[in-house]
Amino acid sequence: MIVYGKNVIKEVIKNKRLIHELYVNYKIKDKSFLDFLNQNNIEYKFVDKHQLNEKANSFEHQGVVAKVANYEYQNLFSFLDSDSFKSNQFKRFLILDEIHDPHNFGAILRTIETLQFDGVIISQKNQVLLSGAVAKASSGALEYVNIFLVDNLFKTIIYLQSKDIVVIGTDSKTDLNLNKVNTNCSLAIVLGNEGKGIRPLLKQKCNFLMKIPMKGRINSLNVSIAAALIMYALQNKN
Repeated sequence: MIVYGKNVIKEVIKNKRLIHELYVNYKIKDKSFLDFLNQNNIEYKFVDKHQLNEKANSFEHQGVVAKVANYEYQNLFSFLDSDSFKSNQFKRFLILDEIHDPHNFGAILRTIETLQFDGVIISQKNQVLLSGAVAKASSGALEYVNIFLVDNLFKTIIYLQSKDIVVIGTDSKTDLNLNKVNTNCSLAIVLGNEGKGIRPLLKQKCNFLMKIPMKGRINSLNVSIAAALIMYALQNKN
C-alpha cells in the first residue's frame, strides 16, 4: 500500500509496520523529520517532487512517500466473541453506510482514535476503503483504529443486536435529540453517506433514530463533523 505525509509515516514507524520503500524529497527542509528517520534506522531514498507526485498519485505528500505492508481489516465476529468484548465496559462503534469521500473517512478515523471508540464497521461494497488518501486524512490514526470490513450491513446490524448492542441511526427529521440518548449500554451509531443519508432498509432496522440538535438555518452537517459531534457527546456523557 502507498501512503504519504509526514505524520502518517511517523505513525507507521511508531507502530512498527513494515516499510518496503521510503522516498523523501531531496529538497526537504524539515530536519527534525530526517532526524526521526535516522534515529529509527529507517532507510530512505532522496528523489525529486515529480517522482513523489507520481508515486503518491497526489500532490499532498509533504515530500515523503512510502510503500508499506498492507493494512489488515479486523474481523468483527471474532472481536465480539473475544474476552475484550465480554468485559463489563460498554462498547462504542460507528457504522458507515456507503461513505464515498476518502477525506471524510480519514477524518472519521482520526476522531475515532482521539475519542477512543472501539472501532468502525464498513461494507466492502459501495464504500471507500483504505488508501493513501484515507491514511493522509486520518493523520496516521488508522494505525490504531479497529476497522471491521463486513459483507452485509443489514445482517451485521441484526448480529450486533443479538449481542445486546443498541443500534442507533441518524436522521435530522426524527424527534429524539442526541443529548437524550441512554449511554448505559453498548452502542453502534449508523451514519449515512454525504448525499442520501442512511439507506431506508438500514434505517428501519435500527433500534431507534436520533438527531443532532441544531439552532442555525443550515440543518445539515458534513458526515465527518456529524460523527465527531456524536462521538464527543456520547463519550462526554460517560
